[in-house]
Amino acid sequence: MKKPDYMILVCNSYRVAGDAQGACNKQGATSLVQYITEECADRGIDAVVTTTACLSVCSQGPIMVVQPNNYWYGGVNKDKIDDILDALENGEAKTEYLIA
Repeated sequence: MKKPDYMILVCNSYRVAGDAQGACNKQGATSLVQYITEECADRGIDAVVTTTACLSVCSQGPIMVVQPNNYWYGGVNKDKIDDILDALENGEAKTEYLIA
């Protein structure tokens, strides 16, 4: 199995009890996963895109994390995702959206 260049994690607010109830989920994080997946494919970015349990920064959600770079982005939406992926294609972070 070939390891992808990136793993993109999108907080979906799942809690220990299994219920998605936090800020990221309520702000449409689930729909962002498909958008990111399609954008990566269109751009030729070798990435696996998946949801996560709560990443515990609800006040800044939806949260997107790009690994192995460890870029944490907050308040993501489709416009910000486009900017983030543009920067990723250039081997950079979109610094104004970083939260950590």
